Amino acid sequence: MLSGKTQLIAHIGYPTETFKAPMIYNPWFDAQGIDARVVPMGVKAEDFVTALPLIMRMSNVRGALITMPHKVTALGLLAEVSPTAQIAGACNAVRAREDGALVGDMFDGAGFVRGVERKGRSLRGARVLVNGAGGVGSAIAASIAAAGAVELMLHDARPESAVALGERLHQHYPRLKVRTGSNDPAGWDVIVNATPLGMKPGDPLPFDVARIAAGTFVGEVVMKTEHTPLLQAALAKGCPVQVGTDMLFEQIPAYLEFFGYGTTTADVLRGTARLSY
Repeated sequence: MLSGKTQLIAHIGYPTETFKAPMIYNPWFDAQGIDARVVPMGVKAEDFVTALPLIMRMSNVRGALITMPHKVTALGLLAEVSPTAQIAGACNAVRAREDGALVGDMFDGAGFVRGVERKGRSLRGARVLVNGAGGVGSAIAASIAAAGAVELMLHDARPESAVALGERLHQHYPRLKVRTGSNDPAGWDVIVNATPLGMKPGDPLPFDVARIAAGTFVGEVVMKTEHTPLLQAALAKGCPVQVGTDMLFEQIPAYLEFFGYGTTTADVLRGTARLSY
């Protein structure tokens, strides 16, 4: 039930059909007796720069979740940005200070890494391939570097994006070996699909599945279905995998703290969530 007292968290992106956050946050708010709601808001790329400041000026908006395709653009609209968001070159959480200025942070990478490590897979000393150097891919790469990986291969359909991410990583992690330009999954300990490939029927696979070894850990960010075509192929080869929603569950406690709602655990969130695909 919504009322005039309900606080809103705007979930801003486009398209909205694949959004899963409302099905996780809102049941948890109900269970905790918190009068708040996450509300999807479809904002196209050409409208985002105008829309975000207006949405954040609404008196009952507590903050905003920022998702594709706006995570990189959001950085340029903020007065204050966390170090993690600076490294990632992207932002996925925004709130307003008391003076109205917007501040942002990035939790995608932390959620991805926590999900991998909770499955017993350490990233310390790992060699990792990340396909996709946009907002989510940059955040994941930054957090994987922070977790102790020794080598990263970065690939993107726009090669300059991968190169720019590599330069930012090198500034903060000078001992990390960073390469760009290949999405060949052969020989890597962990491979990550941080592209939208898998959201639409008929999308090509982000990796050559025939080149993936059985022991490779395969991570996914797409949440269109639980097991995307990539993960189905990886499971058929005996690979351990991480589904897209795992990253979401693991980062939500950090979001709740950012917005001032306390905290919880991924297990509690899974217990209250009402996910559908």
